[in-house]
Amino acid sequence: MKIFRNIHDSDISAPTALTFGVFDGLHLAHQLIVRRVVERARSLNVPATVVTFDPHPRAVLHPQTAPPLLQTFEQKMEAIERLGIDQTVVLSFTHELSQVTAEDFLLRFIFGRLDAREVYLGQGFAFGHNREGRFELLRRVATRLGRVADEVPEVLIRGNRVSSTMIRRLLGAGRVNLARRMLGRPYGIESRVIEGRKIGKAQLKYATANLKPQNTMIPASGVYITLTLVEGRWRHSITNIGNRPTFGGEPELTVETHVMDFDRELYGEKIRVRFLHRLRGEKKFESIDALRDQIDRDYLRAMHYFQMGGVRRNIDLR
Repeated sequence: MKIFRNIHDSDISAPTALTFGVFDGLHLAHQLIVRRVVERARSLNVPATVVTFDPHPRAVLHPQTAPPLLQTFEQKMEAIERLGIDQTVVLSFTHELSQVTAEDFLLRFIFGRLDAREVYLGQGFAFGHNREGRFELLRRVATRLGRVADEVPEVLIRGNRVSSTMIRRLLGAGRVNLARRMLGRPYGIESRVIEGRKIGKAQLKYATANLKPQNTMIPASGVYITLTLVEGRWRHSITNIGNRPTFGGEPELTVETHVMDFDRELYGEKIRVRFLHRLRGEKKFESIDALRDQIDRDYLRAMHYFQMGGVRRNIDLR
């Protein structure tokens, strides 16, 4: 997949079939839209294109309320490519771009530079200055130009609309199982392994890799059954998120992962962690021995989880 940071790059292929939006998380509803674009692009024999924005518009317009992102830029590009997109155009979101009216955005970028023959949007998506653009405007402009525009229906799980906002709420409540269903894969973070206080191996007999995640959305504090990509292989692991209250607390949130049946230092290495199931919340124990006993129980529960039939087969780790 080709990635363009400049809408005027002469290498961008046009005409095209496309969609545009933020696509944070690239969840099931996003995937439905993108797959529709790929299907139509193949039928028309034109490139399948995604137009997205970086940084997130709210980070520019309302930084105090900007949402934590579900993916790093690299994770989003990887996910888009896996769906079969040929080219992604990344528009730098600035105050200047935010002043472009919805119709001008369509005429200058979507039907102009990219010469979109067909455009697909998710239900309820808004764009342009003050979010004035809706699908009805897109359809009017497309019809006027002899192009096609269609609205892709929303996706519901347990009666809830699949959205980036809903997934953030679920992760913030530690509900990684339902978040996984909405994402179509386990929620994942990426991080370099940093040096920690060495509490795990010295006092708890469980060595941990201390992480400083690149992702800004971190699940709720607690203990999770996870999978960790180390040396090109997904390994069983347990991940703790919290402030280590039994050891006096930490001023910042800590994320540490114990890779099961693995004994090698990982300092400086980049690893990926995928959250499968929340075992419990974080709590302060009356003693280190009590904490160690609880970790033993957590470890046994994790082992049982991975022994359950079909667990690995039903998890998309991409």
